[in-house]
Amino acid sequence: MRTTWNFYSAGQLTFGPRSIRQLGGLAARRAIRRVLVVTDQTLVEVGIVNRVLAPLSEAGIVAELFDGSEAEPSLEVADLAIAAAREFEPDAVLGLGGGSNMDLAKFTATVLSHGGTPADYFGFDRVPGPVLPLICVPTTAGTGSEVSHAAVLTDTANQMKVSMLSNWLRPTLAVVDPELTYSCPQQVTADSGIDALTHAIEAYTATDFTQMQIPAGEASAYEGRFPVGDIMAEKAIALVGQHLVAAVNEPGNTAARDGMALAATLAGLAFSNAGVALVHALEYPLGGALHCSHGAGNGLLLPFVMRFNLPQRTETFARIGSLLGEPVAGLPPAEAAEVTIAGVERLKQEIGIPERIRDIGGTADQLAGFATKAFAIKRLFQVNPRNASLDDVIGIYHDAL
Repeated sequence: MRTTWNFYSAGQLTFGPRSIRQLGGLAARRAIRRVLVVTDQTLVEVGIVNRVLAPLSEAGIVAELFDGSEAEPSLEVADLAIAAAREFEPDAVLGLGGGSNMDLAKFTATVLSHGGTPADYFGFDRVPGPVLPLICVPTTAGTGSEVSHAAVLTDTANQMKVSMLSNWLRPTLAVVDPELTYSCPQQVTADSGIDALTHAIEAYTATDFTQMQIPAGEASAYEGRFPVGDIMAEKAIALVGQHLVAAVNEPGNTAARDGMALAATLAGLAFSNAGVALVHALEYPLGGALHCSHGAGNGLLLPFVMRFNLPQRTETFARIGSLLGEPVAGLPPAEAAEVTIAGVERLKQEIGIPERIRDIGGTADQLAGFATKAFAIKRLFQVNPRNASLDDVIGIYHDAL
């Protein structure tokens, strides 16, 4: 039985409204002089890119823009970003935007540092050493990529999302300015917000760190559930319960936006240490084939996976209900857990997350193929609190259809 756990984060996390104004000084302090900014055209058009370039320029830092990113970026887009980086020769890479842009920055910094192609680094612990300094500045409240060790691309040929995980990918600097999320569109706010909740719930219900089957001395993508992760996951869940619906349905509610920005970062710290599990495993082939956002796919699947895990996490689900503000006080754990799952279903409806796979174009004849691909992602199954067979996975997909 394991008796130790580890916790990792970004080198420095700077959080708060208007913190983006500190970006230039924070970068200059690290002797950064040339930065490739990986972002997208939408953020250029709404003026957020200029709000990031200004403090860099004031600090005498030369910035080059790659604005060709996209939602759920493909391997082909990654190649374009890497080519731009090679031409510019930056000494740091800055990911500005949602998780897609920050993840693209991580792949760019990795390939620029170690050569090869993005595919050479798929999986866990395949990055051989430090990468070019990474700065991450989120403009959505959801993925937690600003503090995580993961990056995801879409393999369009195989209709599958693929990831690399390495603690070398933790950003040197994360600047989380909630004001940069204030212009985030309603559906993106919903998708990213339910993604944050999924991260926190999967971290909070993960296999206990003492039960993780990790040989002594070997590295692991995830630690399993442990005390520091629990603290961050609990706070993230509570913040989502307080603020997500308002952030989606009242776009000008800055207090709700600020609360969700903190929730997303805390959930990122929780899941990127404790782990994510079956929801994410099932989402990768689903999202790759049906082209839904990662957050929407996670949110769609979340209550169905919670129901599968219910026998192993009844009391924990009851606690989650309390954190979300559900009326569970005084109920037996089994009843409280049911109320919690129903509350997550209702939350999905209130913010416009698809309720069923068929709602995003999925069909019954696709499910076996999805299940085969999902079942191959063993590192995520190891984190899940209940053992899942291939038939179990097919069953969850059918329940969600």
